[in-house]
Amino acid sequence: MDLNLVVLGGRLAAPPELRVFESGTRLLRYLLTITSDEPRRRVDVLPVTLWDPDDEVLEQVPQPGHRLWLAGSAQRRFWDGADGRRSRIEIVADNVTFRDPEGLFPSPTEG
Repeated sequence: MDLNLVVLGGRLAAPPELRVFESGTRLLRYLLTITSDEPRRRVDVLPVTLWDPDDEVLEQVPQPGHRLWLAGSAQRRFWDGADGRRSRIEIVADNVTFRDPEGLFPSPTEG
C-alpha cells in the first residue's frame, strides 16, 4: 500500500496569497519555512497550496513569522517555461492550523 501524507510545522516566509478564479474556486498559497538542526542546520522553504479554504481560514491574516501546522500531500506540478518543461514539488494542504507567535514550536534559543 502506498501513502502520501505530509505533516509539517513551521513559520510563514511571506504573506499568504489568495487567488479567486472565474468559477469561484479559491486558492490560498503559503510559503512555509522549516528550520532543522539535525543532521545539520538548514532552512527549507516549501510552497503550500490550500484549495477552497474555509471562510474562517480566510478571516485569519497571518504575517510572516507566524507559526502554523498543516497536513496534506506532496504533489509534483509540471508546466512549460521559457527553458522548456519544468516542475516543482509542492504541498497540497487539507488542513491548516495557525498557532500564536509563542506557539508550540520553540526555537532552540527560546527553550
